[in-house]
Parts: sequence; C-alpha cells; structure tokens
Amino acid sequence: MSDAAQPTAAEVRAAAEAVKAALDRHLAAVENRTGEDDPAVYDAFNVLAAAAEAYDERLYDRYDEVTPFEIPGADDSLPPYTGPEEPNALSVLIRRDYAVVEPQRLLAQAQRIADLDPDEDRPENAAVVGTSVHAALGVLFGEYEPDEIASRHKEFGLEEGDSTLWVSAADEPVEPGEWLSTPFDQADPERIVCRFDVSSVFDEELDDLDEGES
Repeated sequence: MSDAAQPTAAEVRAAAEAVKAALDRHLAAVENRTGEDDPAVYDAFNVLAAAAEAYDERLYDRYDEVTPFEIPGADDSLPPYTGPEEPNALSVLIRRDYAVVEPQRLLAQAQRIADLDPDEDRPENAAVVGTSVHAALGVLFGEYEPDEIASRHKEFGLEEGDSTLWVSAADEPVEPGEWLSTPFDQADPERIVCRFDVSSVFDEELDDLDEGES
C-alpha cells in the first residue's frame, strides 16, 4: 500500500474508539438480553465484529501491527444478501442436533408417554416402545414441541449438539402444502436475513484464548 493510501493516525484512533463503543454496546445488550436468541445481542455482536475488523485493518495498514483477538463470525460463510429489501414473507429454518446418551432414560420416558395415552386396540400393559430407540423418538417428538424438547432434553436422555436458526426472506408467501415434500430444498443462503448459531466450538475458542492470556 502506498503512503498516500494509508490511514492517518487519527483514523486509526477513531477505529479504536469505535471498538470501545461497540464493546460497551455489546456488554449492555448482554446484560439486558430478553432471551437466548435476543436480536439486540446478535446485532451488537455483528457491530463489534465489524468494528474490530476495521480497527485491525487500519492498525496493520498504518503501523504494520495486528490485534491479538479474533471474534468468530457466524455469517462469514454466507454470500452477500440478494433478497428483497422489504420482505413480504419469511421462512424460519431450524436445526438442532442431539446425541442419545441415555437410551434407557429415553425408552422409559417414551413408554410413560404411551401409557398415559393408551390405544383402545392395544392390550393393557402391552409394550409400545420396547427396546426400540427409533420408536421412542417417534413417541417423544409426537408428544412434545421441539422447543419443549430443547428445554427438557436431559430428561429424555439427550445431549445437545450444535444448533442454528436461519431467517430467510421471501417475496410472497408460498401456497399451503407447496414445499412439504422437500422442506429444505428452497433454502437460499443469499436470502438469509439473519442467523443464530449455538456451538461448543465458540466456547472452546474462548477457552483457548483465556489459556493463552494466563
């Protein structure tokens, strides 16, 4: 980079002040969040990430120095947004992964659910779930909404893995039943308005950073 194109010392200082302000905004959003997926926290995270990146670039261009931290960005893998500026409809795509860590607990809970709602054609006390985890999962997810399973997963012998929620913009609502046979085929990364990711990998990166500072 030529000297003429380099940022001034004042521009570097302004970028540093923007990071400080973004840190304060992020902390305030976290302290006052209304839930696990509070959009204010998500927005503040993105502002902080952008401010940190801008400061890092200016610091390097001016002084050939870099910052010692990196904020993981969930949207780094997404292409630029090309959807409607004012969406008339939206789709919410959710994925939650679980590991079946206590099969016997899962089987017992599913059997209890089945016993509370007996089938008239089933002999009294006849086994419904037996030893089939496949059948137990069908009973469990047939009885409870996904959000309730997420909040009570330990009761059912499950362990949380990664999860993500994508909000995708659409021009118009689709016709009822149009996508039910292939619900995820129309997911277009270029129409993602926002997304919220939960993963242990973020905690591991923060732990590694803390160890490096100790």
